[in-house]
Amino acid sequence: MRKDRTPATAVKICGFKELEHVKQAAKLGITQMGFIFAPSKRQVEAEFVRRASLELDQLVEQDASQGEHTKPELVGVFVNPAMDELKQVMREIQLDVIQLHGQESPSFCQSCKTAFKAKVWKVFSLKRSEDSAEEQTELRPITVLKPYAGLIDAVLLDTHDPVYGGGSGKSFNWEIIPEWKEAAEQIGVPLYVAGGLDAENVVELLDTYAPHGVDISSGVESNGVKDNMKMTAFMERVRSIATSS
Repeated sequence: MRKDRTPATAVKICGFKELEHVKQAAKLGITQMGFIFAPSKRQVEAEFVRRASLELDQLVEQDASQGEHTKPELVGVFVNPAMDELKQVMREIQLDVIQLHGQESPSFCQSCKTAFKAKVWKVFSLKRSEDSAEEQTELRPITVLKPYAGLIDAVLLDTHDPVYGGGSGKSFNWEIIPEWKEAAEQIGVPLYVAGGLDAENVVELLDTYAPHGVDISSGVESNGVKDNMKMTAFMERVRSIATSS
């Protein structure tokens, strides 16, 4: 897991449930590794994340003799969690990032920053690209993000899912990305993009809109299970943009 394997664009793969896939993704040099604590078909317990962290530590130790090495940041994904839930998880496993995927307020994000030694990412769920113009009407990004200035460490855009909030495997209207990216930069945080990504469309996304990072889950799965070949293909496509830029 050497730093020269990590592409310029940050890559988060989310929704791990098997240690085999955790290890494979780490060897590919991903930047963040997401574990879902909210209700979902990919939901896991803190004990699994603890075991995954130990496996990652072993991989880092094995690579130590080969030069620089790194461990993916551990991201816990929550939807409108209670503070007591977060405290319980953080007692069992020290997450690097708390990703808030619901309607969490700026004050709740501030509470997380105060209570935990972890970054806080805020997700904003957007309408699907096939929704009508009226359904896609949103507040201006800077209006949405300004109250979170200084309280979060990254903005993540995902496609709204009526059941789980995100993780729908659908894309939103990418044409709005530039305004969100500008707003994120105004409050001093990177912008990640999720929603319907795969090895086929990520090149277009990076070429056209150049977000700071990408987040993928179902796009590197087969029959709902992480697919090592698809994860490898996705990373190769992201790397190809980093190499050519």
